[in-house]
Amino acid sequence: MARTTRLIALTGLVGTLAITLGACSDDDPSTSDAEATATAPAGPVRIGFVAVGPEGAWRTANEQNIQDTFTPEAGFELTYAPAVDLDQQSQFDAFGKFVEDDVDVILLSATEATGWESVLGWAHTADIPVILLDRGIQPDNRDLYVTRISPDNGEVSRAVAEWAVGAFPGGANYVTLEGPEGVGVVDERNGGWDSVMTAHPEFVEVAAKTANWSLEEGKAVMTEMLAAHDNDIQLVFAQNDEMGLGAAQAVEAAGLTPGEDVKIATIDGTRAALEALAAGQLSFVHEYNPLFGETALEVVEAVLEDGIVGSYTQVPSQAFDSPKAAADALPNRLY
Repeated sequence: MARTTRLIALTGLVGTLAITLGACSDDDPSTSDAEATATAPAGPVRIGFVAVGPEGAWRTANEQNIQDTFTPEAGFELTYAPAVDLDQQSQFDAFGKFVEDDVDVILLSATEATGWESVLGWAHTADIPVILLDRGIQPDNRDLYVTRISPDNGEVSRAVAEWAVGAFPGGANYVTLEGPEGVGVVDERNGGWDSVMTAHPEFVEVAAKTANWSLEEGKAVMTEMLAAHDNDIQLVFAQNDEMGLGAAQAVEAAGLTPGEDVKIATIDGTRAALEALAAGQLSFVHEYNPLFGETALEVVEAVLEDGIVGSYTQVPSQAFDSPKAAADALPNRLY
């Protein structure tokens, strides 16, 4: 569809285009909106996508969904630039190239939260709007980007902690398998979990360590933790599915039964995790919905029409708290 035709249709849909996409969460209390100043181009909209690249099933689904949304048929020319081995400098280089090429919009999924101020400043000076996908930046200077689109990490991890409190009325010894150091979502997930657990001293964290979103590292780290604590661990909070699945393998290797001797809760909601929940190997899975291409499209459309976009755009996600819930969801699972 031609860009001009598509924008006329959008104008009919949103009227004056004074819209706010999404609702600010408890973790992001700001209610101020940012007015985008980009001008809709005459030809295809050129999108620069500074991406994370291969990092597991969730990331693959998320980045493919973005690419499947911003297609030539929809009036876009998207250039996909994944990081090289998760290296932040490679993202800086890709971002700078997009600014040099004067693209219309930059989508950014940051490998690390810090270090972005001067880089984002390049786009700000060039009047190129930047939209954050999934991960935020630190410090959170909202003059440097239009909006962040993601599920609410605080809300998701609070839900995991609230499930744990209900599953263990008398408390438990637990461990935390964290994502990589320096990634903002790790701090957000820890913050949501801790906001619940600080009121429950009957829950004792006996260990916490990064397993880098990896099944293999999740298994290795969990093996170490079980050995160090004589298997006296009843609960695992795994900050993504792969680490939780690795923990389940370690539990079995230690002669214990996952789901019975040790309950494992994970975040992401991938097909592999739901299959493990349906089989009883995992005990709780909270989705962190990766399919927000359409939401990103709506935001980009509004930005190019000089609309008002909220500084945080939340993507809804759901929880799966039983084998039946997982089994019911699996036939329609897209990732």
